[in-house]
Amino acid sequence: MIIRIILFLSVMVIFFSNCGVIKNSPKYQLANGYYKSKSFSAKTEKVYIDNEVDTVYVYKYDKQLKKVDTSASSRLAFADKISRINKNSKYFRQPSFDVDFVTMPFKYRPTQRGFPQQFNTSLNGAVYFGFRNDVYQLKYRETPLKKYLRQTTHYGFSFGLFTGIGGAVINPWVTNGVVGYDYDGVAWSKGISAIIGINNFTLGLALGFDNLLDENKDFWIYQQKPWLGLAFGLNLN
Repeated sequence: MIIRIILFLSVMVIFFSNCGVIKNSPKYQLANGYYKSKSFSAKTEKVYIDNEVDTVYVYKYDKQLKKVDTSASSRLAFADKISRINKNSKYFRQPSFDVDFVTMPFKYRPTQRGFPQQFNTSLNGAVYFGFRNDVYQLKYRETPLKKYLRQTTHYGFSFGLFTGIGGAVINPWVTNGVVGYDYDGVAWSKGISAIIGINNFTLGLALGFDNLLDENKDFWIYQQKPWLGLAFGLNLN
């Protein structure tokens, strides 16, 4: 059973990596591609961003011709340094489906069968599948020399499911005395997680359930019981 889960997770990661779902460029960078923005009008429209050496270009997307409008009148340019402010902040949104690795190093388990609440730090790892929204704010920051430097701030939001394996401390206290020795068991973890990120900082909250994968699963007081944990390692950075 354990080998099957490990093989399944490995195959899923390799599959989505080959499909381009897991990207090489960090998520907090405003990379080349299509975005949703109000750069050219009051309504949200599809635009294309092209990063050159020192300038970010924003192009309109012509829905009728189904291609990027490269004319000068349909283009905005954001140089990395300007002498005076002439542009307001612009926001660009990019929805996507994400597959990433995640770990929950801290788990809070509520009281079970008279046993007090627990704060566990067992090693674990999981694969995360979720929908995400990346929002990029493009603006200029004034320097003491009265120059204006381009600045990009990234906000990431993601919600989805995770599945993986991890350790579980098994002893007489968490098995109502049925198991008379201590050992580290292997548990299958699954659940839901919500994550937010600002630039390369991320933090998530997970609600999960564990299944012990050995003969003592029926005696473990935390079998299929909910826990709360902090999630780290998602590719919002």
